[in-house]
Amino acid sequence: MKFRVIYLHSHDARSPIHIIEQTTGWEVGWINRYLDREYVRRLADSTLRTYAHNLLHFVRWWESIHHTGDIVEGDLAESTLLDYVRFQSSQQPRPSASLINDRVAVTDRALRNQFPNAPCQIARGFHQAFLRRGPMGLARPRQAISRLRVRVPKRNIVPLSVNEVAHFWSSFRTSRDLAIVGLMLLHGLRSAEVLALNPDDVLLAEAQLRVRGKGNKLRFLPLAPESIQLLDHYLRLERPNPCSPALFVSLKGPARGTRMSTAGLRSLFRYHRRTSGIKLAHPHRFRHTFAYDMVRAGISLPALMQLMGHADIQTTLRYVQITPQDVYVEYARAVAQHTRPVPKISS
Repeated sequence: MKFRVIYLHSHDARSPIHIIEQTTGWEVGWINRYLDREYVRRLADSTLRTYAHNLLHFVRWWESIHHTGDIVEGDLAESTLLDYVRFQSSQQPRPSASLINDRVAVTDRALRNQFPNAPCQIARGFHQAFLRRGPMGLARPRQAISRLRVRVPKRNIVPLSVNEVAHFWSSFRTSRDLAIVGLMLLHGLRSAEVLALNPDDVLLAEAQLRVRGKGNKLRFLPLAPESIQLLDHYLRLERPNPCSPALFVSLKGPARGTRMSTAGLRSLFRYHRRTSGIKLAHPHRFRHTFAYDMVRAGISLPALMQLMGHADIQTTLRYVQITPQDVYVEYARAVAQHTRPVPKISS
């Protein structure tokens, strides 16, 4: 059996993303019911797409063992998720630990939601909902979290150097492309946030930018003078007319005037990595570079958290990297302000 993700054009309460068996069109019911449930919760289409592809991987593994994509409660065993992790860990090339954990987490949620009375007791391998002490001493429930996680190596944030940024930047020729890189480097935008921008999100007179982040959360960012100049030049001289209601659009070819796609953005960066020779110049690397530069400039963590659109300050803390030179400078500054009297050593 061959399973794939399909995209539906539906105006009812069903998810626009489903998984079917390619030959017969049979829907994988337990997965699609879960996607419908998450759609009703108003999760973003991009999140549903990620869930669907993670569940597609699981159902393909399940079918290779049981020769069906359908699941009944009696089919599940206590070792189901552990066997799934073992399978992924034995693949070559091996998926990253984060990807394995994401697949297991969404599979666990889907199975527990659709088969709450499964004899496998999937939740045994997971912390049950527990009480967390709040700031006022009151306890409140938290969602169950998985114990079954592959250890994720600590990720070191590697920013681009000044020379790498300058060399990569010099390979661009249009204000559109320079503005896209500028919004990532000078404002820390994610690639999806850049592509989702519309012209009315650019408030040039107020030097502000309205950004829709994860969970469709709005945040307003100050615009640097360089970004204002690039955006103004692009809007006045390069952006086609008529055009789709998108800020960044294709400038040529059959898709001219339509919103720039994720594949188009990847292709743009791939081409300029090749021509400039800067192999680490990926879109998210510019976001990392922005955060690193802000920390080095002394910005406060709460302010950086707001600029980056993080929901948890622990995510922002990843960008705080203390070097031995930083320790020396901070120590020297603190000693210079030291007011405690030091006993003199008699000669």
